[in-house]
Amino acid sequence: MSTSPASEPPARVASPCCRRCCLDEADICLGCGRTLGEILEWNEADAERRRAILADCEKRRNNRPPAW
Repeated sequence: MSTSPASEPPARVASPCCRRCCLDEADICLGCGRTLGEILEWNEADAERRRAILADCEKRRNNRPPAW
């Protein structure tokens, strides 16, 4: 018996944490690119919200000035 896609549990969205935690002056992690609020929200966020956070993180990392 096969299961339909609607009955399958949603895919887990992995944390972007790379264990290089250090917040900049805007409270954005230099490792993963999440804001402090997003870091605190992560464990309670559903998969849709986690994907939105990841998209925002990617934008922040891509727009970050190069390191000295």
